[in-house]
Amino acid sequence: MKQFLPFLSAIAATALLVLAPAPVSAQQALTWDQVKSKFEATNPVLKADAANVEEMKAEEITAYLRPNPQVGLLTDGTQIAPHAGTWTPFKGTYEQPSINYLHEREHKRELRLQSAKEGTAISQSQHVDLERNLIFGLRSAFVQTLQAKAVLQLAKADLDYWDKIIEISRARFNAGDLAKIDLARIELQRVQYESELETAIVNLRTQKIALLLLLDDRTPVDQFDVTGLFELGPDLQPLDDYHQVALDNRPDLRAAIQTIEQSQTNHKLAWANGSTDPTFGTWYTYNSSNNNPSGIQTLGLSVSIPLRIFDKNQGEKKRTLIDIEKSQQAAEAAKAQVYSDVDDAYELVRSNIALIKPYKAQYLDQSLYVRDTVTYSWQHGGASLMDFLNAQADYRLVQLAYLQLIGAYMTAAGQLNLAVGHEVIQ
Repeated sequence: MKQFLPFLSAIAATALLVLAPAPVSAQQALTWDQVKSKFEATNPVLKADAANVEEMKAEEITAYLRPNPQVGLLTDGTQIAPHAGTWTPFKGTYEQPSINYLHEREHKRELRLQSAKEGTAISQSQHVDLERNLIFGLRSAFVQTLQAKAVLQLAKADLDYWDKIIEISRARFNAGDLAKIDLARIELQRVQYESELETAIVNLRTQKIALLLLLDDRTPVDQFDVTGLFELGPDLQPLDDYHQVALDNRPDLRAAIQTIEQSQTNHKLAWANGSTDPTFGTWYTYNSSNNNPSGIQTLGLSVSIPLRIFDKNQGEKKRTLIDIEKSQQAAEAAKAQVYSDVDDAYELVRSNIALIKPYKAQYLDQSLYVRDTVTYSWQHGGASLMDFLNAQADYRLVQLAYLQLIGAYMTAAGQLNLAVGHEVIQ
C-alpha cells in the first residue's frame, strides 16, 4: 500500500491543478484609437442613429414609385326576368374591361427622389455630427482616466517617499538626533498621504466605470485599463488654418448647406405638384345586343385632365420659398457658430499651453530641487521641521497642479477637435 501513496499523491496534485480556477489576467491596456474604434462599433446611441440613416435610404424607394394602373370591369344588360316567354339572361350582356394610368408631368418622380436623397445626405451629416459630439465626451472620459492614473502614481510615489522619511526619522530618533514630538508629527503626516492615495484609487475606478459605460462594456473594472501619452502636445497652428479646416469638415455646417439644397428641390417639387396630370385610359367592349353586327366588339381610348382652376398648390409654393430663405439664414448662423467655437477652443488651448510651459521649463524641477535641498538640510540640522514640511507640501502642490493642467490642456485639445470637426491635435 505504501508503494501506491506517491502515485496517488501525484494524481491528487494533478487533479487540483486541473480543477483550480485559472488566474484572472488583466486586459491589455487600450490606446485611444482602440477605445474610439470600440466605441464606434458598440455604442447603442450611434447604432440607433445609424438605423435612422438606413430608414431615410428606404424612403428613397418610396419616393420614386410610379403610380399604379387601375383596372376595371363593367357589365350591364343582364336580364333579370323572361322576355317574350324566353329567358336568356346573358344574351344581351354588355361587357367592358378597362385600364387607366395616371401620368405624372414636370418630373415629379425625379424631384421626389432627389429630395429624398438630399434628406438622406442631411441625415448622414447629422449622424456624423452626433458622432463628433459623442467622441468629444469619450475623449474627455479617456483623458480623465489618464489623469486619474497619473495622480494615483504621484500619490504612490509620495507615500513611498514619506515612508523612507519615516524610516530615516526613526533612525535619527533612536540615535537621539530627533525629538519624539517631531517624530510623531512626521508619522502623523502619513495619514494625509494614505488619504490621498485612497482618494486617487476611488477616482480612477470611477473614471474607468464612466468610460466602460460609454463603451457599453461589461469588463470588470480591475481588468480594464487604458494607456496613452499624458503630456503637452505640439504647438498650435495659426487660427485661420483651424477656421478653414472647420469650414471644410464640420458636419453640422454641411447639414445646414444640404438643407438649403433640399429646400430648393422642394420648391421645384411644389411647382411641379401644381401642374395637372392627365389620366390615360383604354377599354374593350363586347355588346352582343348591338344592332350593328360589325360593332359587337369595340376599342376605346380616353384622356382625363383635371381642371385645377382654384388649386395650383399656391400655399406649398409659398411655404417652400420661405423655407429656402430660412435655411439660408440657418446656414449663416451655423457658419458663425463654427467661427465662435473654434475661437473659444483655440483660446482655451493657448492659455493652457501658456500655463504649462513654465512648469516644464522651471517649476517642476525647481520644486524637486527645493524639496530635496530642504530635506537634506533638515536631516543635518540646518532647517526646521516646519521648513521641511512646507517644502514637501509645495512639491506636492506643484506636481499635482501640473497634472491637472495637462488634463485641462488635453480636454481643451479635444474641444478644439470638436470645434474643427477633425482630430487636429492627437
